[in-house]
Amino acid sequence: MTSNIKYIGMDVHKESISACVRNSVGKVVMECVIETKASMILQFIDGLRGDLQVTFEEGTSAAWLYDLMKPHVTKLVVCDPRKNKSMREGNQNDKIDARRLAELLRLDHLTPVYHGEHGLRTLKELVRSYLTITKDLGRNFIINNSMRCGCYARKRGGIYSRRARSTRPGNGSVGFPRLARSVRRCC
Repeated sequence: MTSNIKYIGMDVHKESISACVRNSVGKVVMECVIETKASMILQFIDGLRGDLQVTFEEGTSAAWLYDLMKPHVTKLVVCDPRKNKSMREGNQNDKIDARRLAELLRLDHLTPVYHGEHGLRTLKELVRSYLTITKDLGRNFIINNSMRCGCYARKRGGIYSRRARSTRPGNGSVGFPRLARSVRRCC
C-alpha cells in the first residue's frame, strides 16, 4: 500500500518560487517555478492531492508565506538555512535547492524555526512600535527642554558651576536652586 503524502520543497525569492514535489518513496513527481503571489501559490497547492507537507527556508517572506499556506497543508516546516549543512554542499541553484529541501523534509532532517500565531505577531509589532514612539518622545522632550533651559543657565555661569551649587542649611544635602528656578521660568 502506497502512502499519499507529498513532500514539497520551496526555494522562495522575491519574484519567484522554485518548487519540487516528491512522493513518499522520494521520487520527484513535479517541479515548477511559480510567481510569488498569493493566488498563484494557492492555485499550485490546491492542484495537488493527498497529505501535503511543505518546507521553505526562513527569510523575508517567511511569515507571510507561513500565514498563507498554514490552513491549506497538513504540515508546514519553516527551516533554519544556517543549520541545513547538506544545502551548502555541491552545486546550488533554485531547482537543486528545492529538491534538497523536499528530500530533507521527507527524511525529517530539518531544524524548524518557530512561527507563532498571527495574533501574537501583531501584538509584538504593536509593542515594538509603542516602545519606539515612547523612546522618541522622551528623547525629544529632553532635547527640547535642555535647549530651552540651557541657554538661560549658561548666561548665569552654568547650572553645574561651583557658584550654582549650594548646601542647604539644616540637612547638609547638595541642592541645585538655580536649576530649579531656570526650569520653572522656561516651562
